[in-house]
Amino acid sequence: MMLGFKREWYYRRTQLGSENLKIMIEFNLEVDASGLNCPLPLLRLKKALMNVASGDVVKVIATDPAAHLDFGVYSDQTGHQIIQLIKESHQQIFYFKKK
Repeated sequence: MMLGFKREWYYRRTQLGSENLKIMIEFNLEVDASGLNCPLPLLRLKKALMNVASGDVVKVIATDPAAHLDFGVYSDQTGHQIIQLIKESHQQIFYFKKK
């Protein structure tokens, strides 16, 4: 886990055309759960959320193709908000805001 305040840019395709929007996401902690399968990415997220303050953002990198299902249910049950999900061919990147 990397602790500290960070900013990251990514490009997002608009729904109306082929334009890309440049969006900045700020996060406080990064968790790399690459190569881990259920339930380990979720357990790493839960541990990370215990180490940050309310309102902080945790970035999670996961390669488990079903991670979005676990994280979605967890978000609904706990109130921690998924503020962004970026799906790439080989990984998913989640940004969670702690309630």
